[in-house]
Amino acid sequence: MKDPQERRLVRATAAVAGAGLLLAVVAPAQADTTDTPAGTSSVDVGAMVDAMTLDQKIGQMTWTHVYGSSAHDTSMAASNRARYGVDTPAQVVQKYDLGGVLYFAWSGNTANPQQVNGLSNGLQEAAMDDGGPGVPLAVTIDQEGGLVARVGPPATALPGNMALGATFDAGLARAQGDVLGSELKAMGVNVDFAPVLDLNTNPDNPVIGIRSMGADPDAVSKLGVAQIEGIQRHIAATAKHFPGHGDTETDSHYGLPEVTYDRATLKKHLQPFQAAIDAGIDMIMTAHIVVDAIDPDLPGTLSPKVLTGLLREEMGFDGIITTDALDMEAMTDNWSQEEMSVMAIQAGSDILLNSPDVDASIAGVKQAVADGTITEARLDESVTRILEWKAERGILADAYADPAEVGTVVGSADHLATAATIADRSITMVRNEDRPLPLRPGEDSLLVVGAGAAWPERLAPMLADRGFDVTTELENGTSPSAAYRARAVAAAAGVDAVVFTSYNASGNTAQQAMVDALAATGTPVVVVAARNPYDVNVFPTADAVLNSYGYGVVNYAAVVRAIAGDINTLGKLPVAVPTADGDEVLLPLRFGHRYPGWPHVPGSGKPGR
Repeated sequence: MKDPQERRLVRATAAVAGAGLLLAVVAPAQADTTDTPAGTSSVDVGAMVDAMTLDQKIGQMTWTHVYGSSAHDTSMAASNRARYGVDTPAQVVQKYDLGGVLYFAWSGNTANPQQVNGLSNGLQEAAMDDGGPGVPLAVTIDQEGGLVARVGPPATALPGNMALGATFDAGLARAQGDVLGSELKAMGVNVDFAPVLDLNTNPDNPVIGIRSMGADPDAVSKLGVAQIEGIQRHIAATAKHFPGHGDTETDSHYGLPEVTYDRATLKKHLQPFQAAIDAGIDMIMTAHIVVDAIDPDLPGTLSPKVLTGLLREEMGFDGIITTDALDMEAMTDNWSQEEMSVMAIQAGSDILLNSPDVDASIAGVKQAVADGTITEARLDESVTRILEWKAERGILADAYADPAEVGTVVGSADHLATAATIADRSITMVRNEDRPLPLRPGEDSLLVVGAGAAWPERLAPMLADRGFDVTTELENGTSPSAAYRARAVAAAAGVDAVVFTSYNASGNTAQQAMVDALAATGTPVVVVAARNPYDVNVFPTADAVLNSYGYGVVNYAAVVRAIAGDINTLGKLPVAVPTADGDEVLLPLRFGHRYPGWPHVPGSGKPGR
C-alpha cells in the first residue's frame, strides 16, 4: 500500500497530466540549513492556473477555520454545519476547494502537538483526495508566543514579544523564530501569522500591547527581521498588522479604529514592515484600521491606496497579502460579506481570511467577475502568487509532516532553554526604592496578592518552591474589591514583604488603591506588572516594580529568579512610560535598574544588598 505522500504525488501527477500539464517534483532541501524557502518544485504554475475553474481559483484565495480535531472528526459537526453546511473538516476543505485552513483552540484544532500533526496530515490528504482542490493546503496559525499562542504546552511556551523586545537581542529574536518555525513545521503547519511588527506607541492600545516588540522602529525592525529569519528557516512568516496597529485606542475585533497621525509618524510605523520586505518576508497581513494619512475613507484591508499604492508600489512587496480575519467587527459592522470580499481583492489582497460567511464570500466574488467589477485576470494574479509560493516552500512537493518529528522537536530541552533565557533577560526593574529587592529565600516571609487577572495564584507556589515562606489572599477579576483590600492589608502586617501582581493598572483605580493601602502598612510592597509595562506610573507608593510582560509560567519563573537575586535584572523598557496624566515621559525607552554588585556584594553574601 502506498504511503500518504506517495498517494498524493500519484494523484497530483495524474491530475496535472490529465489537464495537459507537466509537473516535475523535486525533493525539498533541508529546512534547518538555510534562510531561504524550504523546498523547490519545478511546476508550470501558469498552466495550473489556466486549468482551474473559477470556483477553484476563488477557493485557492479562501482560507478559513474548520471545527474538529481530525480531518473526519464529527464531534463538532453542528458547528461545521451551521457555518459551512457540512459535517467534518475534510468536507469543508473539499466543498470550497480551499487554498488554506486556519487553526484555533476554540475550534478544536489544537489540543496537543501530536493531534495537530494528525489533523494537518489528514487535511492535506483531503485536499488531494477525489473531490478536493487537488492542491496541497496552506496550514496557518497565530502562534506569536506569549499572549497569543494557539498551541500550548508541551509546545514551547515563549514569554512573548514585548519580553523579547526588552532584551534588545537579535540573537534571541532569531532563536525565538527558530523555535516557532521548527515546532510548527513538525505539527504540519506551514504558515505562522507572526511576527507582530506593530509599534506599540499608544499606552491605551487595547489589542496590541505586549504582543508588540516595542515602540522604537529601529529595535523592532532589527528584532523583527531576526525573528523572521528564524521562522523562515522552516515555514512562512507573516508580518502584521500592516500598516501598523500600534497607535490605536479601539480593538478592531470590536470596532473600526482610526489613526490621525501625519505621514512622518506613519513612516516610523512602516519602518519594520519595510525591513521585513527587504529581508524577504513571505506574507503580510493587513490591519482593519483607517490611516488618515493614506486613505481617510477605507481601512487598510479594503484600501487600494494602502495595499496597492503603498505596499506594492511604494514599498516593493511582491509576496502574498492576506487580510486579517474578516469576521472581526471592524469589518462585519460596516460591510456585507460580499462587499468586503470584493473590496479586499480590488484593494490588492490575495487571501480572504476567515470570512464569516464563505458561501456569501464566494458568491460575491463570482458575481463581481460576472459583472466585470473584478476581472478573472485579477484573480489569476493572486492564484499564481499563492501557487508559486506553495512551490517555492516545497508544499507542492511534500505537504506532509512526519509524526515522529513531534516528539523530538516540539518542546525540546533546547527550545525550553531559549524561552527561559528570553524571560530571564526580559525582567525589567523600573523601581527599587531603598533596595528592598532582592528578597531572601529561606528567610523572608511574603504575602502574595494582586489582581486576579494577573494570576497571583500561579506566582505564589513558585515563590514557595524557591524557599520563601508564602501566604496568599486571592480574589478573581481585575478590580480588587474593598473587602479584598481589607483582607490583604490585615495580612500584610505579619510578613516581611508583599508581592502584588498588577494587570494594566494605569486604568484601574481599585488596583491603585490596594497598592496604596498596602504601602501604608509600612511593609515593603513589590509590584510585578504582569501585562502592559506602564503600571509604574500609578504606583508612586510601591517600593519596587518589576515588569514581566506576561503572566505565563515562563515569565513568572523569571520573576521568581529576579526576586530571589538568582539573576540580575537586565531587561530594558522597550517603550517609554508616560506620566499618569500622559503629559510627560516618566521613564524613557531603554530604562532599567540592575542589582548593583550582582551576583553579590563582597562580604555580604547576598546579591545586591
